[in-house]
Amino acid sequence: MSMSGHHAHADPYALVAVLLVGAAYLVLAARARRWSRWRAAAFTAGIALLAAALTGPVAEPAATDFRGHMLQHLLIGMLAPLFLVLGAPMTLLLRSLPAAGARRLGALLRCRAARALAHPVTALVLSVGGMVVLYCTPLYRLTLTDGRLHAAVHVHFLLSGYLFAWVIAGPDPAPRRPSVPARLVTLGVAIAVHSVLSQLMYAGIGVDVPAPVAQLRGGAELMYYGGDVAELLLALALVSGWRGARVSAAGRGRRTPRAAYPW
Repeated sequence: MSMSGHHAHADPYALVAVLLVGAAYLVLAARARRWSRWRAAAFTAGIALLAAALTGPVAEPAATDFRGHMLQHLLIGMLAPLFLVLGAPMTLLLRSLPAAGARRLGALLRCRAARALAHPVTALVLSVGGMVVLYCTPLYRLTLTDGRLHAAVHVHFLLSGYLFAWVIAGPDPAPRRPSVPARLVTLGVAIAVHSVLSQLMYAGIGVDVPAPVAQLRGGAELMYYGGDVAELLLALALVSGWRGARVSAAGRGRRTPRAAYPW
């Protein structure tokens, strides 16, 4: 059975929105004092990956080939969010806002809903659980004929992927961030679920994906190996950020002042 893809052409509105976000970040980075060029480069790379996922070379094959869909999914849901998170956009925004605005944003990030959303289990369920729902229920089949649902799935994977990367390894502070071992365990669970789902997909067991066997297996291989790359990068970001924080704290001989981050 072949895939239908009348909706999968590049969405110019989504592309413009992505580019505007990237431009806004660069403007704020240029105005900020001593903002890290590495952070700016990471965020720009994330914007570039998103733009690539939404334009011809990736978007067009995704319309008719499940392997193209899986590549698009990896870019939107895993790789782009990681680089966007490494750009530390929340810290940049807090530096750029007036003091009153920064306090209000900090209060918002301290609220109960934000704390629940930033919990590793919540991030895990939204990110990895979303993949299980997409491929193991009729949802994927429905996205092939409903452009708005297809776009909503993309938005979900972008936001849930960003949330997961932020909770696990984001340089932006998070409310009640758990210990590094707890985050590594959460990442390990995500890797295990990701691996099992891709192997089930390769075998054609328990998934509802209307694609030829060759495409299904090719998509499963992309999910398995591409997901491994993204998750290894996320683990590297976690360990590197943790070591960097320890070295910085040792050099200062004291903790970061509470006023530095409103939450």
